[in-house]
Amino acid sequence: MKSLKIGNLTATVPIVQGGMGVGISLSGLASAVASEGGIGVISSAGLGAIYSHLSKDYRQASIAGLREELRKARAATKGIIGVNVMVAMSNFADMVRTAVAEKADIIFSGAGLPLNLPAFLTEGARTKLAPIVSSARAAVLLCRKWLAEYDYVPDAIVVEGPKAGGHLGYKREQIEDANFALERILPEVAGAVGAFAAEHDRRIPVIAGGGIYTGEDIYRIMQLGADGVQMGTRFVTTEECDAADAFKQSYLDAGPEDIEIIQSPVGMPGRALRSSFLDKVREGLKRPKACPFDCIKTCDMVHSPYCIMLALYNAFRGKLQNGYAFCGANAWRADKIQSVRELIASLRTEYDNFSLRERLFGADAPAVVPER
Repeated sequence: MKSLKIGNLTATVPIVQGGMGVGISLSGLASAVASEGGIGVISSAGLGAIYSHLSKDYRQASIAGLREELRKARAATKGIIGVNVMVAMSNFADMVRTAVAEKADIIFSGAGLPLNLPAFLTEGARTKLAPIVSSARAAVLLCRKWLAEYDYVPDAIVVEGPKAGGHLGYKREQIEDANFALERILPEVAGAVGAFAAEHDRRIPVIAGGGIYTGEDIYRIMQLGADGVQMGTRFVTTEECDAADAFKQSYLDAGPEDIEIIQSPVGMPGRALRSSFLDKVREGLKRPKACPFDCIKTCDMVHSPYCIMLALYNAFRGKLQNGYAFCGANAWRADKIQSVRELIASLRTEYDNFSLRERLFGADAPAVVPER
């Protein structure tokens, strides 16, 4: 595998562990990935619920929680640690400022276009900025906006396809449309970003995510122009993942038929594992009594069938009867719990083996179908 370079940061393994909230990717998982040469990412979503013992105020608890998680990660590894901050979060500014103040290596930001993200950088800040987009148009629009208003261009761009887990930046009808497949949009994004970067004498690596599961997947997607990949689902079934064992077990127990597209209370489609909780939502048996968090800007409590924060927090703790697990399209392929070290080693082996086969056989390289 080639290394992934983002400014003065070098990940010897070109894998970004996707940020997974609520609580699925905290310092435990992020530091383990960083120690193996990848980029570990702490999700800032829901930290106010997880760290509610530090403050009754959700936003203050979120700030304290992110500080704690970043400091724990720093104590555990010398590798690259990032933070994922969703634009749709009501405490977006708090989380970005905290990540910068705590010297996070990089901020990944999606669930909306982070048009003002560079405004939060302080003098001398070393934190890199990587927006998450779903089209070449969005990538170029953001690049032009940042350059014009802040004299700054993204340090990297993540393009996320519709096979990703959690909230998706696509309309429901686009999710199964081949025209929006990662393999289709990645070359467009890489080409557009590459042209913009060359025009302004900058370098902007492109990272691709959404449905990438094996070393062969990594190889194929990098051949299409990606400098690195983002993987979330694959890291859920690791020993170091911060979720409860029951959450991980739900992946192991899942079949293809258990993965569904839901309409999230935040107004976006999302991919999740079917659960008794979601069945009750469909039957109209779930209604929120109040909004204890005010965590998402676009969440309308009056019309929401449930509180998404509570549902995801319950799932993180293993109480899946009162929540559900977000997942990527390939979650059903999980068949064991392993360490992050073992997982990355296997991905590297798969990548190298397929690379060798392609050099030997060219385009006729036989595909390897992993066992269930």
